[in-house]
Amino acid sequence: MTILTIILLACITFFSRYLFLHPKLPLRIGARTTHFLSFSAPAVLTAIWVPIIFIQDNNFNSSLTNPYLLAATVAIITAYKSHSVYLTLSTSLTVFVLLQLVPI
Repeated sequence: MTILTIILLACITFFSRYLFLHPKLPLRIGARTTHFLSFSAPAVLTAIWVPIIFIQDNNFNSSLTNPYLLAATVAIITAYKSHSVYLTLSTSLTVFVLLQLVPI
């Protein structure tokens, strides 16, 4: 179900952008619509990561022992400080794996 949702959202995002960006189509959009469409990618990504981080075994889990939440927090801090995708990915993935191996 999650894969189907991701594929459908990717198709919606692609076709909505394609309609507005293809030069041969007579459709032109204004500045307000362009600004509104800039929120589509963050909205889709948020819809993907929130359930992954906060839902385990069909229950809401926001405790400090949640390895997904801790690794996401490390990722946010690392991304803010370093502005490096590779460092953020490797640091948060290392923290997540260590939390899986050594439960708190």
